[in-house]
Amino acid sequence: MRKGYTMEARIDIMATELGQKFYRKFNAATQVLYEAQLPEAVPNLMLLRASQINGCGFCTDMHSKDALAAGEAAQRLLLVSAWREATVFTEEERAALALTEEATRIADADTGVSDEVWDEARRHFDDEQLAALIFTIVMINGYNRMNVVAQTPAGWYEPGMFG
Repeated sequence: MRKGYTMEARIDIMATELGQKFYRKFNAATQVLYEAQLPEAVPNLMLLRASQINGCGFCTDMHSKDALAAGEAAQRLLLVSAWREATVFTEEERAALALTEEATRIADADTGVSDEVWDEARRHFDDEQLAALIFTIVMINGYNRMNVVAQTPAGWYEPGMFG
């Protein structure tokens, strides 16, 4: 456990009136992403990778369990953090993971998302799909930050419990 972390959340943000209103609207906005025509595994891999990078235990737990429940292979999920060296990902998945990493770590590079990573994503995805990739990254980074700040504990999530 990281220094300063407990097994209890700092705040149950979803129990606040503002939290309930915000989550309802934020969740409604993210529902649009389910209509996107992305290869089925891509969003799950992206959600897991961003959550790993951001150190969000709750989201890492949730997205790995949801991916398993959707039929994703455990081996692939175990290799998401080492996707560059793993042979189990398609070119499309690699492009989405690279975009996810650079966009999640946007402050770590003077270029934000590099032209090389963008061009590779562009090679595999059309404009609608690219928009879905971008909004998926925006959404998961928002959820990660909410849960990391609140120190939402991991391990109790059950697949599909949030609908």
